[in-house]
Amino acid sequence: MNETEATPKNIVLIGFMGCGKSTVGRELHQRLGYRLMDIDQIIEETMGKRITEIFREQGESAFRDFETMQLQEISKQTDTRHIISTGGGIVIRPENRALLRKLGYVVWLRAPENIIYERTSRNRDRPLLNAPDAREKISDLLAEREPWYRETAHLRVDTAGLESHELATGILESARYFFAHPA
Repeated sequence: MNETEATPKNIVLIGFMGCGKSTVGRELHQRLGYRLMDIDQIIEETMGKRITEIFREQGESAFRDFETMQLQEISKQTDTRHIISTGGGIVIRPENRALLRKLGYVVWLRAPENIIYERTSRNRDRPLLNAPDAREKISDLLAEREPWYRETAHLRVDTAGLESHELATGILESARYFFAHPA
């Protein structure tokens, strides 16, 4: 296998909102020195608007289009060694699931529904949870997305009760093995 065919050394974090993708992404960035790419942040910077504004003004479908475009742009990059933190709904589209796996080692961060609710309930910057019953919305979205997370991920990590440094250690151990023994 030549270098151009080698598995990209990116670590991609997926999972529902409030599962720790941003926090763990920062920890992995600090440890590895890999560039941290937060898809939601890139979209906000590119569009010059907060995600809540994009949802309100253009709708969820337009936001999902922006996510797909960003994944496509990242997949065109020849340099790898990134930590890529994604939005919770990025797995909705089949083309995104394929792109995520192409980008590198995909880690699904999970947390129980009650912890997600605790972590997200006071945050008004989560447009999908601005519903009369946020807890029910979380439950519904988790049920819908869980099969897609499972399909996309190389590794599933339960984040409840663990600190970001503990999570990063486990992810790095698994990623090293994955990159040393590509399928």
